[in-house]
Amino acid sequence: MAASDSTSSFSAPGPGAFEWPGPVALDERLTEEIARCERHGTQLSCLLLVVENLDEMAGEHGAELREQTLAYIAGALSKELRRFDRVGMPSDREVLILLPGADSPRGEVVARRVLDRSRAIKVEARGQRQALRIAVGLAAWQPDTSARQLIERARTAARRSRLGENGQAPGTPAH
Repeated sequence: MAASDSTSSFSAPGPGAFEWPGPVALDERLTEEIARCERHGTQLSCLLLVVENLDEMAGEHGAELREQTLAYIAGALSKELRRFDRVGMPSDREVLILLPGADSPRGEVVARRVLDRSRAIKVEARGQRQALRIAVGLAAWQPDTSARQLIERARTAARRSRLGENGQAPGTPAH
């Protein structure tokens, strides 16, 4: 697999080159951030990025393409974020970005930047270049919202984004 990306000097990582927290560590980190919000009255937003054609590409080009593609995306996006933002994988099909201190409007600015950045990435496998079909969901933390509820709200927003149910063009950040 090779990734073509005209907006960055980031080169494709080798397998396992980008380390992200898995579902348990990500849940723990999100729970810590929520506790910080409760103690200090700060904001928190989560972006969930889904590559819609990942299964299709992996089926055609091999299962390792899924992990390599998500690692490349996560690595490229982490370069665009603040040092205390976190990128992780709540599942083997999603990339979650935690944005401490970001309310919904600020989260939407980041979501648009992430969406634009992700759309610039093309995957080449077995001589074929394919664009990634990306959906992004945004969820801002509110009091009495758990980590799992926040992730589920971001998933729901990503589904609405894919279906165009948010009244905007499909693929536009929903929240």
